[in-house]
Amino acid sequence: MADVRPASPDQAELLAELLEHRLLIATGVPGVYGRGGDFEDARERVAALVTRAGTDDRPEQLRFPPVMPRHDLETVGYLKSFPHLAGSIFSFEGSESQAAEQYERACRHEDWSEFQDMTDLVLTPAACYPVYPAIAARGPLAPGGLTVDAGGSYVFRHEPSGDPARLQMFHQREIVRLGEPETVQEWREVWRHRAVELLGSLGLEVQLEVATDPFFGRSGRMLAASQRQQQLKFEVVTQIAGPEPTAVASFNYHQDHFASSYGLRMADGSEAHTACLGFGLERITIALFRAHGLELQGWPAAVRDRLWER
Repeated sequence: MADVRPASPDQAELLAELLEHRLLIATGVPGVYGRGGDFEDARERVAALVTRAGTDDRPEQLRFPPVMPRHDLETVGYLKSFPHLAGSIFSFEGSESQAAEQYERACRHEDWSEFQDMTDLVLTPAACYPVYPAIAARGPLAPGGLTVDAGGSYVFRHEPSGDPARLQMFHQREIVRLGEPETVQEWREVWRHRAVELLGSLGLEVQLEVATDPFFGRSGRMLAASQRQQQLKFEVVTQIAGPEPTAVASFNYHQDHFASSYGLRMADGSEAHTACLGFGLERITIALFRAHGLELQGWPAAVRDRLWER
C-alpha cells in the first residue's frame, strides 16, 4: 500500500466539512470520493464556463475514455518521468482453480495479485495524452495548426493524500494547441491571462506562477530545473487549505516532445509543437465552496450568475 501524504489541520477540517455536507462521499480510500449533487452541479458549471471562454478558438471537440493504450504511455516516456503516478490495469486470465483461489484470498483480504496479468490498457494520467496519436494519424497539420477541446474526462494520479484538493481520480478540463512554435506560444500567452481573469471572475484570489511537474528521481530534478528555467510550465494557484497555495489550472508547453514521439508534422515537413491547458475541476469546485460557503444558495449573486449564465 502506498504511503498517504498527511493532511494539515486545515485540510483535514475542510475534508470533514465537505463530507458532512455530502459534497464529497467517502469510499474508504484516500483521494477517491463520490460526489454529491450540489458538488457535481457546480463542477459541471465550471466546465461549461471554460467551454464558453474557448469558443472564439473554434476548437475541434474530441472525447476519450479514462483509459488509454499502454503502448502510448510507453511511447511518450511517462514511466521515466512519472513512474510514481502511473496506474496500470490488470485482469484475470487464469484457470478455474486459480479463480477459486483468487476468490478465497480476496474474501480474506489477502494478496491475490499473482492471479492478475497486465492488460494493454492503463489509466489516463492527463486528458491531453490520447489527442496526440489521434491527430498524428491524420497526417501533416495545415498551416496554423489545430486547437482541440479534449473535454473534462477523469484522469488518474497515484498520490493518495488526506488533502481533499489532491485526488487520485479527478476531472481534468483540457484544451490542446498543436502548430508552429510561435502559434502555440501565442495561444498559451492568450490563455494565461484568460484563465486568470476567468477564475478571478468567480471570486477566487488567484495568481500566475512559474512551476514544474513532479518528475521522479535525480534526473527528474534536472528536468524540473530545466523546465523552470525555460518557463515551460505555469500554474494558476489559489489558497484552499493548508500552508501553500494550490494549483487549479496549469499550462504546459511541450515544445516538440509529442511531435517526436508520434511524428506530428506541419504541412511543410517541420515538427509541430504542442501545448496544453488543464483546469482541475474538482480543485476549482472545492476552492469555490471554501471561498463562498458550503451551501450553493448562499454563494454571491455575481458568482452564481457567472456560472449559471446561458
